[in-house]
Amino acid sequence: MSTTEQPPEPMSADEEALVRQLGRVMIVLPRVVDADMMREQHLPLSEYTTLMYLSEAPDRLMRMSELAAVCNLSLSGMTRVVTRLEKQELVERTRCDEDARGWNAVLTDAGLARLKQAWPAHLASVRRHVLDHVEGADLTQLVRVLRRIAT
Repeated sequence: MSTTEQPPEPMSADEEALVRQLGRVMIVLPRVVDADMMREQHLPLSEYTTLMYLSEAPDRLMRMSELAAVCNLSLSGMTRVVTRLEKQELVERTRCDEDARGWNAVLTDAGLARLKQAWPAHLASVRRHVLDHVEGADLTQLVRVLRRIAT
């Protein structure tokens, strides 16, 4: 900070509480949903999320680096997830047409079926841990705020 800049204004008690609770949610929510998915479906949240994003992609195909980014994983982490899914024949890897060095992950029919099987457990978990707690809130406004924070 230069000598001409003013120090940031301290947080109010409500602002401090918001920041702390948001941090807690960022840690706790993925853990509890993952635990529910493992208990109910024997499918880690990282694998469910990978199947979900692939199911929404054109031709059920995404470049590995793009898939890693939307799943919030490193490329090496995504490679490990896709390798596990390949062993279960839920995903295949193919060379990128536009770049022979790159790889795509492709959702198989078995992968789509597995996603559909796991979806009700994921929905129940998200309802229990998130949606049931925001009843009556302005969800459109909440989504806008969270989107601004994320970008």
